[in-house]
Formats: sequence, structure tokens, C-alpha cells
Amino acid sequence: MPHTSLSTAVSASATDHLLATDPCSRPYVERYALIDTHTHFDEAVFVQDRDVQIRQASDAGVQHLVLVGYLRRYFDRMWQTQAQINTFNYPGLSQQEVSKPLQAHVALGLHPVYIDEHTVDDLQVMTDGLNQRNDIIAIGEIGLDTFTPQLKLPEVLAKQQRYFIAQLDMAVSHELPVLLHIRKAHAETLKILKQHPYDAHRLGGIAHSFSGGEQEAKAFVALGFRLGVTGQVTNPNAKKLRRALTAAVQQYGLSCLVIETDCPDMLPVMCQPDLSMTAANNLETSHSQPTRNTPANLPHVLATLSELFDIALADLAEQLWRNSCEALKVQWDYTASH
Repeated sequence: MPHTSLSTAVSASATDHLLATDPCSRPYVERYALIDTHTHFDEAVFVQDRDVQIRQASDAGVQHLVLVGYLRRYFDRMWQTQAQINTFNYPGLSQQEVSKPLQAHVALGLHPVYIDEHTVDDLQVMTDGLNQRNDIIAIGEIGLDTFTPQLKLPEVLAKQQRYFIAQLDMAVSHELPVLLHIRKAHAETLKILKQHPYDAHRLGGIAHSFSGGEQEAKAFVALGFRLGVTGQVTNPNAKKLRRALTAAVQQYGLSCLVIETDCPDMLPVMCQPDLSMTAANNLETSHSQPTRNTPANLPHVLATLSELFDIALADLAEQLWRNSCEALKVQWDYTASH
């Protein structure tokens, strides 16, 4: 999703208001191994306490997370955040106590919402990065978005399509999965994917933060994509989303799902502030609201899906791990709960 609520609206100096209440309490006692398939954990809202959040994510069972690109100017920031996470020493814990430290992976992509800012030079930077590095896990987030009148303009949508196809071409050339951003453009995205040589059955891929309907969900799974499920699913009022996921699972099984936080966005509903208490205490509703999502909140997505599909947490966690590895075309060993 576009990162306007926190990433661009809250500076690093303002994040002290957001730190005290996240993550909210884990919904179960055990620690299940999890993969956060889509994050923006490199954002400025995490600068002050990223070390704390790394520790909390690891404590919550998150063993891998993907840092997902959206603007060229933040690519270096992702590499820096990856290094910070992957070299974190977990103060106060022995090596045995941190048997599976959190590992970060980078995906490069140019987000369709920021299409006016992207240039051909940005595509060249991506191409150069792909040619020079062998540790880029995916291309993303890429796709189409017609949510606003500006994004619907013919010339703007045409540029989105060109950049989407150019990045699909990169994925094919480098045999990498893609992480799709699709908003109010599912039919148009499906049309391009069906005509393009990119094959998700072979290369993997995720329809990130899936927001379409039942038929669209089944269409993306039929093409080989997994559906990325965020904290949106924790909201009982997200009935369209829940129906779409249920329809896909009924036809294709639980193998079609992966989970993600999309942090700092998509805060699970049980972690959101009590607005009635806020009003009673005359608190500000802008930067004082603890609305930042974190990787440590991923267990709430797992727990909600466990309840929605009536499957044991342990079984679902292992299934989602396998799904994520298949979607990202990696081989990461699963560790049972402890």
C-alpha cells in the first residue's frame, strides 16, 4: 500500500508517541516460526527504536522479513536496514537463546502510486542493482493503481503500465518473483500478466495486501500467485476480504495464502487505539495515536486466519511457512514452536 499515513507524515523525531503501545499482546503463548513477506521496516518511523523492534519481532517468532522497495531514493536505506537487522547481536542473550535470529531480505521495485516520480534512470538503477548483486529476493512492489482520479488519467495509467511491464521483464530476465501492488485495477493487472511471459507457477510471486473480490482472488491464484494477507483480515467488518480468501481456499486450499504486516501500515484491529479513551482524555488524534504497525504484530494475522479457517495454529504456521518459501523461491528450514 502507499505509505502516506505514517511514512511520509510522521518524522523520526515524532515517533516517541508511537512507541509505548506496540506491539500489542501476542494472541497465543507459543512462538511459531513466521515469515513477514512484505514490510517497509526501513521507514523513518522506526529509526528511534528499530533495535527494540528487531528484538520484539524475533520474540514473536518472525524469522525472516522482506524489505520492499517503492522509490529509488530509498533503496540505499533498505540495504542499510538489512545490514542493521542481519548483524544485530541481541544484547543480553546467548547464541543458544537466539537460535533463529531475524533475517532481512531486500526486494527492489517502483511503486505505481509514485509513478509521477519514477524515471527511466530509476529503471536503470534497478537493472544495475540486479546485475551487480545476487541477494535481491524479489521485484516489488510493482503493479497498477487507479484509486485516485489522478492515477486514472490515461497518460498516468499508460506510464504505470509501461513501468509495470518493464519490471516484469526484469523479473523474467533474473528469474525472480514479483510482489504485486494492485488497487482498483485487478482486471487491468490480470490482463497484462496473462499476456506477459512472466510465469508465477515457475518464478513465484505474491499479490500483496490482496483487496479484490472472490473471482479476482481465484484468478490470481490460478496464475500461480499467493495472496498476501495483512492485518486488515483481523477486522470482523472486512467481509469482502474474508469472503475472497475463503473462496480461494475452498478451491485451491490453504497453500494459496501468505501473511504480511505491510508495516508501518495495516495495523491489526486489536492493536488500534481506543478512540473513546482518546476523546475522554482529550488526546490529539494525529501524531499522538499509536497507529504504527510493526513486524511483531504478525501473530495476530496468523491467529485470525487460524480462527477463520478452523485450523490449529501450529499446522497453519507451518503451512504458511511452506507457502512463503514457494512464493519467494527460497529454501528456509522450518522450526517448530517453542
